[in-house]
Amino acid sequence: MVHISKGVALLASLATISIALVGCGNKTSQKNEINTSTDSELTSVDLSKTTSVDSFNILNNVDEGLFRLGTNSKIEPGIAQSSSVSKDGKTYTFNLRKNAKWSNGDPVVAQDFVYSWQRTLNPKTGSQYGYLFSGIKNADQIQNKKAALSSLGIKAKGKYQLVVSLETRIPYFKLLMGFPVFFPQDSKAVNKFGSSYGTKAADMVYDGPFTLTGWNGNNLQWTLKKNPNYWDKNSVKLSKINFFVEKDPTTGYNLYNQGKLDMNQLSATQAKNLGNNKDMISRKQSSCYYIAFNQKQKAFKNLKIRQAISMAINRKVLVNKVVGGGAIQNDNFVSKGLAVSPRSGTDFTDDTTAPASMNYNPTQARKLFKEGLAEIGQKSLSFTLLNSDDYAQKQLSESLQNTLEKNLPNLKVSLNNIPGQVLLSRQASHNFQATIANWFADYSDPVTFLNILTSSNPSNISSWKNSQYDSLINASNGFAAADPQVRWNDMVKAQNLALNQQAIVPLYQSGENWLVKPNVQGVIYNTAGANYNFKDAYIK
Repeated sequence: MVHISKGVALLASLATISIALVGCGNKTSQKNEINTSTDSELTSVDLSKTTSVDSFNILNNVDEGLFRLGTNSKIEPGIAQSSSVSKDGKTYTFNLRKNAKWSNGDPVVAQDFVYSWQRTLNPKTGSQYGYLFSGIKNADQIQNKKAALSSLGIKAKGKYQLVVSLETRIPYFKLLMGFPVFFPQDSKAVNKFGSSYGTKAADMVYDGPFTLTGWNGNNLQWTLKKNPNYWDKNSVKLSKINFFVEKDPTTGYNLYNQGKLDMNQLSATQAKNLGNNKDMISRKQSSCYYIAFNQKQKAFKNLKIRQAISMAINRKVLVNKVVGGGAIQNDNFVSKGLAVSPRSGTDFTDDTTAPASMNYNPTQARKLFKEGLAEIGQKSLSFTLLNSDDYAQKQLSESLQNTLEKNLPNLKVSLNNIPGQVLLSRQASHNFQATIANWFADYSDPVTFLNILTSSNPSNISSWKNSQYDSLINASNGFAAADPQVRWNDMVKAQNLALNQQAIVPLYQSGENWLVKPNVQGVIYNTAGANYNFKDAYIK
């Protein structure tokens, strides 16, 4: 999934705060509330249509699926109170609790899951997440308009039993069930609100620990309020979580020091200056920030030009001097710390081999760039680098502009920093020359990254295509999945192939530094999937 403005930030899904907070009055700790900041607008809470990590973090708290993900992505009970799986691993049966309700009073029933999955897979919906259903019976055929929605391998047996049929074992299936794309939807609400469904707080219903209030679709603040209809409401301690948008990190920092913020994300400079401040915490993120080139354009079809641009970037300087915030250098697309080998226990990134183009080498970069220009019959190249308009991403864009123009003669880079929602739209429609993009893991498996570079994946914004790569990933998602080591080897080969062909230009793996009041306890953070779970959070 993507984050629409997360420079070095992810609890930018919880990130920086508005001047409106000046009128907050009493400290939230006295009210069993949390005030937190976010650096980006909320764009949608329609789980069938959003791709934003910010939206998924909200959905993870206002909705609930078959499972919840606890600490370290541990599977915890959700709407399913029990489940079983067949010996061949292809049939899952879920028994749903009978006291789960939507915020409008409707019961949460098995048909709500059937409806939700079919709605997401329906080509008319235009979801970019349909590929996650691959491996569920007939999901691929439905996406390709070769099978009816009703043939999908999910069936309701009465109101409170759900049966899911797979075409092959899916090693990470239970983790998927804790990701919002697989949560239920109330068909009555979808039909009632029509095209406005999920575009503002009032045009939505919720079955999770909280409900969303105060969001009209465009405003810069909203609230998660304890849901009185939630089946496990007695376990929810917080009454409210108040979010405020502020793209200037200085404002949030000042408001935190004034006691008007309980959580605030720091810029790289702020974190460095604070040193070992007792309130500061660092969080790793399963992410990759990268440059995507529109490879439908002549210049970017050229491998040498793509390699030259990659080789002209000093990632060590980028991570330590520009991005900061806990970011690390990772010469891979798949993030470090996401998954380990079933045989050796080594990290996935330790088994892969980064090509020479991932190493900083200005001399070789200039040579490759000159050769690439000659191959396309040009003496120079100009392009616009598209990125979001938040503070950290503007800094990143400017740094890349300077280093690329310095190291590659005859290259002119223009910058266009735009609001995050517009950026996502431009990327999805391939309306760019080059853009800074990001991907955050949906679950703890390498294929969550590797899937999006396949030819037909809607999140493959660079339009890179390679039949060998597609075959390797299809095998990883298919029958090879029965042998964990064979599957692992296929994914390693796929990663190496994509980097050798410079499908994208990885830049860094992000992190985040936060100031968090010591009395804020119980917030669960996971590096993959929907990152924040506030169900068990409380004020000490």
